[in-house]
Amino acid sequence: MHIEAGRHLVVEQVSDIPFVANDLDFSDQLRMLIITGPNMGGKSTYMRQTALIVLLAHIGCFVPAIAFRCGPVDRIFTRIGASDDLASGRSTFMVEMSETANILHNATTNSLILMDEIGRGTSTFDGMSLAWACADHLARETRAFTLFATHYFELTSLAEEQQNIANVHLEAMEHGNNIVFLHTVKNGPANQSYGLQVAALAGVPGEVIDKARIKLRHLEDNAYIEQQQELGSTQLDLFSAKENHPAICLLQEINPDGITPRQALDYLYRLKGMI
Repeated sequence: MHIEAGRHLVVEQVSDIPFVANDLDFSDQLRMLIITGPNMGGKSTYMRQTALIVLLAHIGCFVPAIAFRCGPVDRIFTRIGASDDLASGRSTFMVEMSETANILHNATTNSLILMDEIGRGTSTFDGMSLAWACADHLARETRAFTLFATHYFELTSLAEEQQNIANVHLEAMEHGNNIVFLHTVKNGPANQSYGLQVAALAGVPGEVIDKARIKLRHLEDNAYIEQQQELGSTQLDLFSAKENHPAICLLQEINPDGITPRQALDYLYRLKGMI
């Protein structure tokens, strides 16, 4: 399956911003793309436009792309969105798992599968484990053409374990406390989800975002300390070259001209705690 400069024929017509076309390449050697990136970055659009292009081609229509080449696709399976069926006693997560079970039982090597944010309706470890096992099964056993969008960055390690999986991400840039979505598909995993920035765009109050940012740093600090302890080292290097070191991340976050003396003291205590 090869798509050159594919577009979403509906989104492009109703959007006020210029649409960014993207390519897609599947082969016998590449059967799954793990897609990461921020919310609103374009992951779902990229997945759905692929399904629409395949469907239009199979019914004999022109397709919104510069070029398209594809073998026969027997069915298109989707696990997208959040909905419940309370009248039948099925929760949102139960509906999600039912749709996932249908895909795992019925998809073939010639199918196209869209999996969007599976495992989000339960605890973090439960959901991550389910998402990992489903992706692994689809790539190893089913071998269908699969677009697998997720915020579980742990799943990106699957590309290192299986040669028929690749990581891609939707590009975005931070500008101050804001985020700019570039909607361009790039190779490799995303480096963060930009969840707080998207929440701010949605209108969540600034004081809530600030508290969430402090809590996020606290969780990241604890996770890093636990990782070091597991490695047998409790001594943290404040000036580590690692870009994702929690102390470095904290220092990058601080705007000395925009914080109160009380906040400066809080930052100092947090840095002291890391040492």
